[in-house]
Amino acid sequence: MTIDFAPLVEDSFPDPRIKKAELLCDSASRLDSQQMKYTPMCDASIPFRDTTNLASKKESIHKLIEKLNVESNLRYQRTIEDTYCNVYAFDFCYFAKVYLPTVWWTDDALENVLDGQEVKAVFGETVDHIYSSAIHDWFLKWGASFGWQRMLSVDEVQNQVNLNGGVGIICAKRKEKGLSGHIVPVIPETSNHKAYRENGEVIYPLQSQAGKLNHLYFSDFKKDWWKDALYSSYVIYYHD
Repeated sequence: MTIDFAPLVEDSFPDPRIKKAELLCDSASRLDSQQMKYTPMCDASIPFRDTTNLASKKESIHKLIEKLNVESNLRYQRTIEDTYCNVYAFDFCYFAKVYLPTVWWTDDALENVLDGQEVKAVFGETVDHIYSSAIHDWFLKWGASFGWQRMLSVDEVQNQVNLNGGVGIICAKRKEKGLSGHIVPVIPETSNHKAYRENGEVIYPLQSQAGKLNHLYFSDFKKDWWKDALYSSYVIYYHD
């Protein structure tokens, strides 16, 4: 198997002191709106991942992708100011029942959380936006504490997603500070949607993304985008 990541320092042991930074869902946070993207959606028509068995996990993931419809829904469309890969990845993980932050603790709030204090998530006070480059670092620091497992390669993460019906993520950090990185879910293959392989090894996994261009499904369309010269490093993670 090809080892596919730079050997970045990782805190691989869970820290029992850390807590999720979670905001309550908001009625203004909707698929047909650009508002309140940093809060979960309250839309009862969006299916959560059904974790009953492997078949239900994989089937419900694809139902979720179709419902979020990243190519058409207003929530994920790029604006003059920004693109929304992190919003889509957050929504995907939220409804897949795994934790990925869309906001994270401020420095002061994080210190209080780690000191064992009860800290309420209040946007602009104790929590603020977290974007893809910072999420890259979040995975290395806090991923293990929330059940994320680091993968050695895109082949490994695709196999895990296929075999266990979980959630895969590739996240790349931008070299230039302040500019957007990129984050993309890796999803189970179907008869119609496949990863790209060479000699039986996954070279480009099956992915779904928001970004400059939004795609429900793609594999070789963007090649190994995570190795682009724009990015200083990338990480690959899996969650059951």
